[in-house]
Amino acid sequence: MYDENDLKHEFVQLLTEDGTVKETAELPNLTDEQLVDMYEWMVKMRLFDEKMLRMQRQGRIGTYAPFSGQEAAQIGSAYALRKHDWIFPSYREMAACMVHGYPMKQAILYMKGHLQGGHTPEGLNIFPVQIIIAGQTLHAAGCAMAAKLKGEDDISVSYFGDGATSQGDFHEALNIAAVNKAPVIFFCQNNHWAISVPLHLQTASQTIAQKAVAYGMKGVQVDGNDILAVYNVMQEAVKRARNGEGPMLIEAVTYRQGPHTTADDPTKYRDVKEVKDWVENNDPLRRFHTFLQEKGLMTEVKLEQLRERFNEEIEQAVEEAEAFKPSTTDEAFDYVYDKPHKLLIEQKQEVQRMLAAKGGN
Repeated sequence: MYDENDLKHEFVQLLTEDGTVKETAELPNLTDEQLVDMYEWMVKMRLFDEKMLRMQRQGRIGTYAPFSGQEAAQIGSAYALRKHDWIFPSYREMAACMVHGYPMKQAILYMKGHLQGGHTPEGLNIFPVQIIIAGQTLHAAGCAMAAKLKGEDDISVSYFGDGATSQGDFHEALNIAAVNKAPVIFFCQNNHWAISVPLHLQTASQTIAQKAVAYGMKGVQVDGNDILAVYNVMQEAVKRARNGEGPMLIEAVTYRQGPHTTADDPTKYRDVKEVKDWVENNDPLRRFHTFLQEKGLMTEVKLEQLRERFNEEIEQAVEEAEAFKPSTTDEAFDYVYDKPHKLLIEQKQEVQRMLAAKGGN
């Protein structure tokens, strides 16, 4: 008879919900400076997320996907990567992308719908944001296979949510990556909700991590609100990938504190008490702050200074982005192909004539 407990899975947690170190925990080998730097990224990204949410409500950016509550999962994982590694993000991974080097101004341009906003700066290995659910899993697998064939030691990381595991692309990507021992990491941020669909309607399995078993790869479930645990698990996955041991599936259990996007009203489907419990008792910033405070590395005064500094940095990036010349409709044709063909040029010219006639963009 089938027994779901036969599918063993590992759950990794180093810091408990109240910020204390578990007795059996082996903390990562990070300096005090690195620990503080990780926390600073968390604070900065929380402030950035809150700022973007306000800007959307003010009509200054387009539809926005908040990530508050998922900072530990994104920052802890991205912090374990090398500069030349590849990130394949969905629309909720701005924190991971910025840790990897993506400029804040560029991120704001993207959210404003500027054509330049989708351009990745030279030398930065981040693919454009993928809107198609789970599409980036295949892209990451392909990139990793290419790196292996070329003898490079780059690894690829695909970020996606729990809802993406219901898509065929997810399963195809895991299968082809495992068969070819591709140096790729599949990083699932299980935030419990795929818009209004809860996790129990996505899968009947106990965990998402155990799905790795079917494809012959290692799967680990980690406390996604514990930044040190995420970093440790990601380090192991990175090491395995570089050593030719193949891909790994990581399920970071976290929670989306806000709406799916600014076009969503989570009060229609989510229990307010559930949200309150996660925010008050399992916030990743509060947990890591307590840990650093116990080590004498952070105080409330220092935190307030950080907030002041980062708010200034964010406002500066917003100011620069809003001063950037808006895209015009005809410019969109320049981003279709590397070398435009005759029909595309004709279409662009037609739009330019229409714009000239209307005197607008």
